[in-house]
Amino acid sequence: MTDEMDQATGGNRSVPGWVIAAVAVLGVVALVALVMAHNASTQAQEAQQTFDSKVKTIQTDFTGQIAQLQQHQAQVDTANAGLQSDLTVVTKRLRLTQSDLKKARDEAEAIRTEDQQKIAEVDAAAKTELATKASTDEVKNVDGKVDVVRTDLTGTQNDLKMARSELGTLIARNHEDVEQLRRLGERDYIEFTIDAKNKPQKVGTFVVELRGTNPAKKRYNVSLVVDDAKIEKKNLPINEPIFFHQGSDRRPLELVVNSVAKDKVTGYISVPKAAGAQSASSD
Repeated sequence: MTDEMDQATGGNRSVPGWVIAAVAVLGVVALVALVMAHNASTQAQEAQQTFDSKVKTIQTDFTGQIAQLQQHQAQVDTANAGLQSDLTVVTKRLRLTQSDLKKARDEAEAIRTEDQQKIAEVDAAAKTELATKASTDEVKNVDGKVDVVRTDLTGTQNDLKMARSELGTLIARNHEDVEQLRRLGERDYIEFTIDAKNKPQKVGTFVVELRGTNPAKKRYNVSLVVDDAKIEKKNLPINEPIFFHQGSDRRPLELVVNSVAKDKVTGYISVPKAAGAQSASSD
């Protein structure tokens, strides 16, 4: 009886096999879960590191681009400031007041009036002299004087037929015209020939640089330096004056180009007598 009870007690204390199997399965599952969790954590860290690296790269590129844009903007601001300064200087030197224009027109009108008076005086004097001289020789002598005077007056009238600028100055079209204007004695004329582009050439006290030519259309581009100020002119036709000033003298100077060839121009600079004696003598 006692042996049966011990056997029964020992049988009750033994663990069933399925429980052990279940525990083993749970252990394996737990181990697999731990491994998967570890792998997932490792992948997440690697992804985070990759993301952080890409973010840093983007930030670096963005910072570099911003620095380049800021540098470019600074260069643009500097260039604009320089252009504005040049424009201000050129504007001040090329500004022609209404009084300048009126004075030039008045001078031109005075020249016309004076020439008409000279013609009238010569005619009156010739008629008077012819009326008072009786001999043929005297009449011939007077006729010769009248012819000389008429020739001079014809030359003066031809001078007045030259084109005039908007300021009333006569515009020479060639060397012969320049010589006629010299004889009038109102201005000095500095003739020049420039036969190369982009090579500054001294003309009197000024520096002239030919920047380009268009012989077919008789146009040219030129740069003029006056009192350390640079004047740029583009696509100008021949026989059209460029007005500019020197120093404090408000009377305009003129640069005129009479002929245009390939990389070559010929013309003159016209300077008022009082202001231009030194400039012309230094040529």
